[in-house]
Amino acid sequence: MNGVLFINKPERITSRDVVNFAIKKLGIKKIGHTGTLDPLATGVMVLCIGSATKLVDLLTSADKEYIAEVTLGIQTDTLDITGHILEQKNVNITEKELEKVIKSFIGTYNQEVPIYSAIKVNGKKLYEYARNRENVILPKRMVEIKNIELLDYNLEKNKFLFKCLVSKGTYIRSLIRDICKKMNTIGVMSKLERTKQGNFTLKQCMNMEDISLNRISKIEDVLNIPCVNVDEELQKKVLNGQILDNIYGLNLVGFKDTANRIIAIYKIYEKNIQKIKPYIMLLTREDYI
Repeated sequence: MNGVLFINKPERITSRDVVNFAIKKLGIKKIGHTGTLDPLATGVMVLCIGSATKLVDLLTSADKEYIAEVTLGIQTDTLDITGHILEQKNVNITEKELEKVIKSFIGTYNQEVPIYSAIKVNGKKLYEYARNRENVILPKRMVEIKNIELLDYNLEKNKFLFKCLVSKGTYIRSLIRDICKKMNTIGVMSKLERTKQGNFTLKQCMNMEDISLNRISKIEDVLNIPCVNVDEELQKKVLNGQILDNIYGLNLVGFKDTANRIIAIYKIYEKNIQKIKPYIMLLTREDYI
């Protein structure tokens, strides 16, 4: 069984818990996900099943949309409300000031990764340094905030809500830390919902208890890339992984067989942009025996 499941991840469980639940319920061992959500977070989680696990890297490169709640006046070690409180202070920020600062983050910036994350430094995950109370220089990476808007601000409760569209690798906890820092205050993420990943939205997602074999979407139905239907000659070339002329003028193209199944995805060949080469092989010659 190959395909994709769209899950609305509930709060208080890990992304791995969701995968393990699906493995047990479906009786399929080969399942992966396309982007970790913190236990605190809810929302869109895409599970790839069978040969669709080869699509994980392609799907994780997609932009993600979130709605986040921030509680001001608190700083924790995890940068969210579940962590140990390191500092508390009074906050006096106007909605106008908050909106201005939030909008200033549209664009690219070098974001420091939170220490409670699975990013590796010298072969060890950052959260292992944190748990062992070891010092480590936190890496930074360039991220893009494509859009961000203030949805609500409750001055009495020291809470605000915002929506953002961000590039791969953006940590919302870090974004919140940086927003607060720019306002000379502190704050933590108190809620987070992923509302979109690439073209996949919450409307497509099911609850975990609804997971079943007949709810698995076919790869060709969900993969949003241009596709070409092959004849017998081209099918042989694609199955053999041959480099092809880029007569399609595309950076990324899928090839479908007569049964409408995607055989492979090709991408531009770096050495010669007039050529395309195999990127992801979803079917092999053995599938046609």
